[in-house]
Amino acid sequence: MTVPICFDMDGIILEGPRTAPQVYDDAADAALEELGAEPTPNQRRALRSQDIAAIREHCAELGLEPDQFWTLKERYASEGTHERLRSGARGLYDDIDAIRTLADRAGTTVGLVTNNRHETAEFVADFVDIPFDVVRGRDPTIDGFRRRKPGPYYLEDALARLDAAETDSVPADGTGDGTGAPRGLYVGDSPKDVVAGTKLGLETAFIRRPHNRDRERPADATYDLESLTALLDLEIVAERP
Repeated sequence: MTVPICFDMDGIILEGPRTAPQVYDDAADAALEELGAEPTPNQRRALRSQDIAAIREHCAELGLEPDQFWTLKERYASEGTHERLRSGARGLYDDIDAIRTLADRAGTTVGLVTNNRHETAEFVADFVDIPFDVVRGRDPTIDGFRRRKPGPYYLEDALARLDAAETDSVPADGTGDGTGAPRGLYVGDSPKDVVAGTKLGLETAFIRRPHNRDRERPADATYDLESLTALLDLEIVAERP
């Protein structure tokens, strides 16, 4: 039996819970410049946000196609994020070697599944040199943004690519594969990670980081762990013959 273990990215591999707001501000400005738009200060503030309704409204006022603007903004946000990683402005957690250890274990596949952009997820997988069997981030579209966790869309897609998407055998209560065995494990740092994993019948590990240290344990989390290293002692990730 091959056990899939999927990891969130922000707050698990990359330090901090999310992309810095300045990255999105700069990305929106770069997209507007490329499109030749001259927004008012109020329009610029709205277009820097992730408020889809406001973005549609102000793109219409400026004669811009919202989907084109959004895709450009996503591309520039990825470029800004990658530069911050290369320069060291955003760091990595010091326990991610545990993921490499799991990737080397017999009977285990590892995935990277994030709400962050797919382009950035692929960059990070290469940057940290971890042999993920699947990498899945959000599509650079408005619809792709709407499919983020806590919805299970991207996690389910990753499981399907790992040949672990046995949807018909997952009971309605999301407890496993119909035999009492979990489908795998999803590792994250936020309640939405727990929700997404639980919906698909996965066990979930809630990892403590400085930004969530004092947060209450999510109700459905299978494990509440102090580090990625603690994953290595879990029965679900034990090496299989």
